[in-house]
Formats: sequence, C-alpha cells, structure tokens
Amino acid sequence: MANADRVAPARFRRAFFVFGAIALLRCTVGAAPAPKPPELAQLGLPTAAETAKLIEQFRNAGLPGDYFLEFELIGLPRRGEGSTLQGRWWGSRNEQGALSRIELTDGAGVSHRLLLQNGERAAVWRWANGRVAQIGGADLLAPLVPGVEISAFDLQMPFLYWPGARAEKITRTLGRPSHVFLFPAPPAFAAQHNGITAMRANFDTQFNVPMQTEVIADGTVTKTLALLALKTVEKQTLPKAVDYRNEVTRDKTRLQITGAALNLRWPSALFEPATLAQPASPPASERITRIAP
Repeated sequence: MANADRVAPARFRRAFFVFGAIALLRCTVGAAPAPKPPELAQLGLPTAAETAKLIEQFRNAGLPGDYFLEFELIGLPRRGEGSTLQGRWWGSRNEQGALSRIELTDGAGVSHRLLLQNGERAAVWRWANGRVAQIGGADLLAPLVPGVEISAFDLQMPFLYWPGARAEKITRTLGRPSHVFLFPAPPAFAAQHNGITAMRANFDTQFNVPMQTEVIADGTVTKTLALLALKTVEKQTLPKAVDYRNEVTRDKTRLQITGAALNLRWPSALFEPATLAQPASPPASERITRIAP
C-alpha cells in the first residue's frame, strides 16, 4: 500500500461517516497473521456515562464541509462472475446529522437515486419508476440495487442511536487494545428487520476509532464491514476501499473510491426528497482528485 494510503489512527475519525463503513485498521496488508495475543485484563472499562460520551463523539464525526465522491461498487460473489457499478455521492450535514445523496448506474444503464438522512429520525428516500418515495421496514436492509451487499442500514449505521449500548470488555483487535461495545436492537426494530438483535463494534481505546463491527441476528453474525485502505485528499483522510461481506452467502461487495472533491458547499435543496426526480450536477472536473485503485 502506498504511503499516501496509510495514515495514523488519530486521523480516522474524520473519515468515519463518509460511507457509514466501519473502519478496520490494517497496518500491513497481506502479512501473515500473528499469533493471537492473550486477552487483556478487564480493567478500565468505560462507565455508562463515558460510553454515552464516546458514542456521541462518533455520531458527530465526519468530514468538515460538503464533499463529492465518485466510486465503483465491485461485486465479488463467492461463485460466478462479478460486476461493477458506477456511482456518485454528494455529502453534507444538517442539524439532525449526516446527509447523503447517492446516484448509481447499474449494468443495464438504469439510474438509481437515493437520499439518506442520518440521526435519531433517520429516513431514506428513493427515486424509481419516475417517482420519489420514502422507504422503510425490511427495505432498509435490502440491497441498494440488486446484486450488491450494501443496504441503507449499512450506510446509516442506526445502531449508534439505539438506547442501552454497553461496554463488554477490553480486548485486542488486530493487535491493538480496543473496547468492545454491544448495541442491543430495540425490539420493534428486531421484529421488522430480519431478526437483527444487536450490533457489536470494537473501538480503539486510544483514539476511539471504530475497528470492527458485526451485524448479529439471533446470535449469528450475518454481516461484517471492513475498511481496506485510506486515502488523503486535500489534507483530509477518507476511506479508499471498503468491503461489505454477507457472512451467510460469503458474497461481498467492495466500494472503491475513484475520485473526490472536498471542502465544497452544496445548496440545501440538493438534499430535499423532491429534487431526486432530477440528476444532480457534480463539481467541475478540475476540483475532483482522481484516485487510482
């Protein structure tokens, strides 16, 4: 991995909400796995108040200013041939939380447009078949487009707003001490969303960086998310490649950034559901930094 793609953990926090991806700190790609260190002594767990404060920090993290990303969704099925979709991402933030407008073009050339509002009153709208509609229920866990392993749930990370989060233990994740937090799903959510009962997340104890997460349904890990690489653009650090893996089928989708423009300013109307009826305009090409695979 090039030096530009390797950054200190303290800079991860800025990148946290760009994808909703959960960061997996990989200091050496392709190295042989080290022997598993012993568990750390269970001392110094954050209190309930400290846990709440850490989670609040994660909720408020994100890139300063508005941004634009160009990306690819690369399908990596366990069997059969994969496919690649092209996408664009407009990002901002309002008083409720992060805002994301996403446009995808599938293999048939059909455009898919989505608007995601993060926060306690999270919401998702989709433009399809000539109309804009809000989606919810089981649709939040459905693929953004058929054949990919990324859903609105993955991008919004609603578990950060679930009540009752608790610290389970201190352990090692990829050799670094980390707090393990469990986020129990509200009963109504579990009933509506394929039996998802909890999310588990490992956060670096020194930098409060999210390093690993698991989606848990009826005691079984059904999905994992992992950051593969980071990239520095305009002095900001953002994810370069993220894997979303279905642990049941073993299929995965890689979201790979191919271009980025930061420190922008988008009109608020760009993030209104009604405007999904029209395609959005990207920034001038000279503002976009091209990112090689």
